[in-house]
Amino acid sequence: MLDIKMLVLNQLQENCYIVSDESLEAVIIDCGAYYEAERKAIVNFIREKGLTMHHLLCTHGHFDHVYGADTIFDEFGVAPEIHAADRDFVENMDRQYRDMLGEPYPRPSVKASRLLADGDTVTFGSHTLKVIHTPGHSEGSVVFYCAEENVAFTGDTIFHMSFGRTDLPGGSWEKLKASLQKLTSMLPAQTVLYTGHGPSTTMEAWSWWWSTAWK
Repeated sequence: MLDIKMLVLNQLQENCYIVSDESLEAVIIDCGAYYEAERKAIVNFIREKGLTMHHLLCTHGHFDHVYGADTIFDEFGVAPEIHAADRDFVENMDRQYRDMLGEPYPRPSVKASRLLADGDTVTFGSHTLKVIHTPGHSEGSVVFYCAEENVAFTGDTIFHMSFGRTDLPGGSWEKLKASLQKLTSMLPAQTVLYTGHGPSTTMEAWSWWWSTAWK
């Protein structure tokens, strides 16, 4: 069974997930730790639980989801895994930060260790996450889906009764609509959706909202 620890981080209240199982092997999904206290809390949690880090996964490359990549690399030797289309975001944080916020980024960027593609799998312990490419919020947005546990980590593609914005670099409303339709056809109704901001939801609840609000 998966143990899912959620931490709400940084100025934009981003959801970071530390996911492990009985093997104590673990992945971090969207480490958006900006403040030193947040970075220390994540490192301390991993060490106190005796977890072995195997993957640092990114649902996309926007800065609020990858702030903490350098700390995870420095402390555990695990570098980001991200869709190829968002690689430049994570490997050039200063450029992204200047483009979006108009100021330099105060920490180093980290090179990606693996470029993900639709249909890839990520394994740890006795569990497997399937990569589902969902462009729209960014060109390289993905969802990580664990069929064994009926859970999916949706990043900023799906929120509780909402979906990601499309006015940031790499965004496209037409592509996001196609991605949302793809997810509604792929994911079972009982799937729990762990979102990039705000509360979790289920595929059934989100699909009902989508069909009534956006039909």
